[in-house]
Amino acid sequence: MTKIRSVVLGCGSYLPGQVVTNAQLAARIDTSDEWIVQRTGIRERHIAAEGEFTSHLAIKAAQAALSDAGVDAQSIELIVLATSTPDNTFPATAVTVQNGLGIHHGAAFDLQAVCSGFVFALATADNFLRSGAYKRALVIGAETFSRILDWNDRGTCVLFGDGAGAVVLEAQEQAGKTADRGVLTTHLRSDGRHKAKLFVDGGPSSTQTVGHLRMEGREVFKHAVGMITDVIVDAFEATGLNADSIDWFVPHQANKRIIDASAHKLHIAPQKVVLTVDRHGNTSAASIPLALSVARKDGRIKRGDLVLLEAMGGGFTWGSALVRW
Repeated sequence: MTKIRSVVLGCGSYLPGQVVTNAQLAARIDTSDEWIVQRTGIRERHIAAEGEFTSHLAIKAAQAALSDAGVDAQSIELIVLATSTPDNTFPATAVTVQNGLGIHHGAAFDLQAVCSGFVFALATADNFLRSGAYKRALVIGAETFSRILDWNDRGTCVLFGDGAGAVVLEAQEQAGKTADRGVLTTHLRSDGRHKAKLFVDGGPSSTQTVGHLRMEGREVFKHAVGMITDVIVDAFEATGLNADSIDWFVPHQANKRIIDASAHKLHIAPQKVVLTVDRHGNTSAASIPLALSVARKDGRIKRGDLVLLEAMGGGFTWGSALVRW
């Protein structure tokens, strides 16, 4: 029995030009390159320039994805933009991106699931495409987390960076087997009891301010590995696949220790893990598509490869996706 699958036609990314190293941060706050690398694996991150907004990053990533896919922007009927750092409270940054790409038809909206945003956005677009509502979609993760950081808090400001990544999806009829190209399965979770462990202490309704990111690092780490592996096990059970089946593991790039522990618990070989956290830091919803773009450009991810995605973010939210490239 055939099935409609959301097939990845192309991917692209964009990183701001300004690079901030650990040594540069150590000159401003009480930290060191050794301390940051040992605890997180991060060595540098990109920071958006003054006047460079989330929409600017998203547009450039989308243009790169469209070019990689070899399709015209006018063929896009749906844009789902995952971000926690929109240009404005409203309208959705996605409509700014839509206009910036010269698209004046279809639908565009933002999705907010913090660091899990790209997986949530991918699942959302996949459901729209499989339903027949749209034929072709752009899924984007874009963030300017530098704008919500307390640069005197060494526990958080060293962790995050700015960037954007995007994929073009197209609804295609496939054989209905795990060998199909496209999104094979997605699994999403959330649990609001953990809000205080990772949140921003501002908002239009509560403080009428943007606020700053606050995090209980040890608590987040404690929950992360179990939650991540939970939704990955669900993905394997839904498809009959396992850790040996996958070609690449592309996790949310938050912390190398979390990534290593998750891969170890799932028996995923280290050589299958795509790591960019050392160069990008934690770019929240942008981290997975940025990592996908790196691994695609350097030739690791090839057509037909089975790629496992996972993420966890504030809320808590967490999710996984299995995608045949």
